[in-house]
Amino acid sequence: MSLLSYILWSVDPDIFVIPWIDHPVRWYGFLFAMGFILSQQVMFYVFRKDGRDEKEVETLTIYMVVAVVVGARLGHCLFYDPIYYLSNLHKILYVWEGGLASHGGAIGMLIAIYLFARKMPGMTYFWALDRLAIVTCLTGALIRTGNFTNSEMIGTPTASFTGVVFVENIKTGLMYTYPQIEDIDFQRNQTTTVDGEGIMPVTAIIEFKPETNTTLDINRIKNAFQRDSYYSDYVDSNYDVTFNTYQSDEVSYGELNFIGVARHPAQLYEAFYCVILFLLLFHIWYWYRHKLNEGFAFGLFLTLLWSLRFLDEFVKLNQEPWEEGLPLNMGQMLSIPMIIIGITVMIRVGMWKKVEPEK
Repeated sequence: MSLLSYILWSVDPDIFVIPWIDHPVRWYGFLFAMGFILSQQVMFYVFRKDGRDEKEVETLTIYMVVAVVVGARLGHCLFYDPIYYLSNLHKILYVWEGGLASHGGAIGMLIAIYLFARKMPGMTYFWALDRLAIVTCLTGALIRTGNFTNSEMIGTPTASFTGVVFVENIKTGLMYTYPQIEDIDFQRNQTTTVDGEGIMPVTAIIEFKPETNTTLDINRIKNAFQRDSYYSDYVDSNYDVTFNTYQSDEVSYGELNFIGVARHPAQLYEAFYCVILFLLLFHIWYWYRHKLNEGFAFGLFLTLLWSLRFLDEFVKLNQEPWEEGLPLNMGQMLSIPMIIIGITVMIRVGMWKKVEPEK
């Protein structure tokens, strides 16, 4: 099978660095922001078609940004590592260190949209939820694409001739541990062949800073690949790691050959079905909003989104070690109530509006 079946993912998560503050602008943050910007434009269109004031969308956007960020952060802290964060309350504010949970964001949105709808004359809670569901899927697709650019929320090994070999985290780990490394470039190793599915030969070209003992350092890195559990998600330990060193234009290089593990791009799976749900819900709103009972589209959204998320978790690595060995991980356990709520809403409100008989 051709190595082209695999994707070697080695994309820098930073778009550029702001020079005067030495702070990176990351693809994740850019896509997160774009999700809200595009969603706002869609909501402008929806509110116009429904005869509402577009200024209401500006207020709604503020509610949603605050609700998603606060809810997602609190959700991660309380659902996945409550002991640590309750013992270090100030760490809850450290959003830049990572840690956002979509289930927490969803709860935050439900509360915020309730408060928003109460302030808007002639607007019901379900009316607002039906329309917010449309753009939530769009924002979710862009956020999950951002997770992919960050090489986070990676999937389980595919054990097949397809998948993504995530190597950017290897670069991050090595450059943090070995400050004598100037840069690392990953390439497909076209000369090595391996028997087995879900693995791919990879070569890391490591550029060292001047006055570095290249042979000693490359040997240390090789041993780290075999000892350090950090690299076990990305390097197949069943195969030997080999290396050689050379110089080019007075620059020292180390060439490290290893076997990468191909994994499910679980982030892209979720992004894909979010796009499909966005198109479906927009279609339902555009053609059937005057025929459907308020709340039905929202119930359908909850049921489909969290059912797909439940399935997606089967091909995603657990976020916390304590989830290992459980029949269902935290993401799945939190999805079940959402699914139940969605089904309950659809049953309670019913699908089609009753047509009054002509007198």
